[in-house]
Amino acid sequence: METTLHALSVEQLIPVLQTAIGPTILISGVGLLLLTMTNRLGRAIDRARILARELPGAGERERVKNEEQLRIIWSRARLLRLAIALASLSALSAAILIIVLFFSALFHIENAWLVSALFIDCMACLIGSLAMFIHDIKQALAALTLELSGREARHD
Repeated sequence: METTLHALSVEQLIPVLQTAIGPTILISGVGLLLLTMTNRLGRAIDRARILARELPGAGERERVKNEEQLRIIWSRARLLRLAIALASLSALSAAILIIVLFFSALFHIENAWLVSALFIDCMACLIGSLAMFIHDIKQALAALTLELSGREARHD
């Protein structure tokens, strides 16, 4: 198979640009998800620092609840780290997909398997990231339930 660089006309380039729009929009969407996830991670870390500062002066009951919340926050931070890594890999796959699409057009190479593999990788990473994000939200609610149950007990 001989590949040579041929000059593409604008008419030939337009379909490639149209095809590249999808992955480009995907990168923007994943970027917004990354922003949300990193903000959640920052808040979890801030909350862990507050709880850790409160531990030395806390009574036994409060200490147990704070330690349980810290365990949940640690688990959440690990989930968010994985979600962020998977979202980043999704965006990276989409960016590589765009480059492959352009090189395929420039060099007139049929790369259907590579384009398909990159797209599937992109979507698989995004699905994994969203699954970890949903699990983080579930754990955040568990921590909130724990905190609220401690406050109700203090008001009794």
